[in-house]
Amino acid sequence: MEDSIKSGRGRKYTNGEITVFWKPESCIHASFCYRELIEVFDPSRRPWVDMYGATTAEIIRTVDMCPTDALTWKWNDDEKNKNVDPSHTNHVNFRRPDLLKDETEASSEPVLVRVMPQGPLIISGTFTLKYDSKIKDVEESAVSLCRCGASSRMPFCDGNHRKSDFNDE
Repeated sequence: MEDSIKSGRGRKYTNGEITVFWKPESCIHASFCYRELIEVFDPSRRPWVDMYGATTAEIIRTVDMCPTDALTWKWNDDEKNKNVDPSHTNHVNFRRPDLLKDETEASSEPVLVRVMPQGPLIISGTFTLKYDSKIKDVEESAVSLCRCGASSRMPFCDGNHRKSDFNDE
């Protein structure tokens, strides 16, 4: 039984029923995971994810709260993945074909922008982000943009707003 496996720049954890993927470069430390389910997501522990600390349903519910898709999940049984509604989950395998841009028309789906209190802007949907002579195509996903100016990965948030005492007021 393999709980944690390095996977590129991220990690994956399994309980046999589902696999949870963590992409640290996307994590803004919004803390939904450990605030909601410390039995599974405990940053003071190594490894920090214990997939046997709660039920699969509780883990899915908590992972689906992640605002940046730093945490995603999928069923280990591919048949179960076919029945997942991608618009309501942080499910790693889904892309809605109706939202993907083709060369002739842009998506009519709105891009959503959320302001995290004392934190970054979370922009989700299908869009192109242009910054510093670079272009990032985002398809049915999310990015977090720094509002505090303390990020070492500008314009993206790296969680340093917590250390810089950034305040919305």
